[in-house]
Amino acid sequence: MPQRFPPPDLPAAAPPCAGWVVHCDGSALPNPGRMGLGAVLVAPDGTRHALSQDTHLHGCNNEAELRALMAALAALRQHGAASAQVYCDNSILVEQLGGAPARAPARLAALFAQARALLGGFEHVRLGWVPRHRNAQADALARAALGLAPKPPAGSHPKGQKRRKR
Repeated sequence: MPQRFPPPDLPAAAPPCAGWVVHCDGSALPNPGRMGLGAVLVAPDGTRHALSQDTHLHGCNNEAELRALMAALAALRQHGAASAQVYCDNSILVEQLGGAPARAPARLAALFAQARALLGGFEHVRLGWVPRHRNAQADALARAALGLAPKPPAGSHPKGQKRRKR
């Protein structure tokens, strides 16, 4: 039986499996609010595909992240992918789907079950957590789906200038 999920103690920096590489993210504005989904899918040949969708639904940030993952997995299936390394910056999602599942929040249990079913349709999937700053492109796509500009880089002043210490 092929490995579908990494063991819980697998570090996020583990080498990716052969196949596609995906970074996905979701936004809910306000939280809870309208949900936007974003993902960057990179094929084994290096071809990049972007996903940016407004769900026209209301939900929390965790639901948006979960829906972004499911949209990315559906896009992978449309491209005929059999294996993928999937990254997201939501630790709850990775803990729920990447290791021994803990009890999912009741309002999201059905979505987690759908996501597990989608993950199970691949020969090999490895799910990993990345810090938010390494998921900026997927975040920008999720925000763009809602008509919002990308977030400024961490530590930057809104006008691009450093703040002076007083």
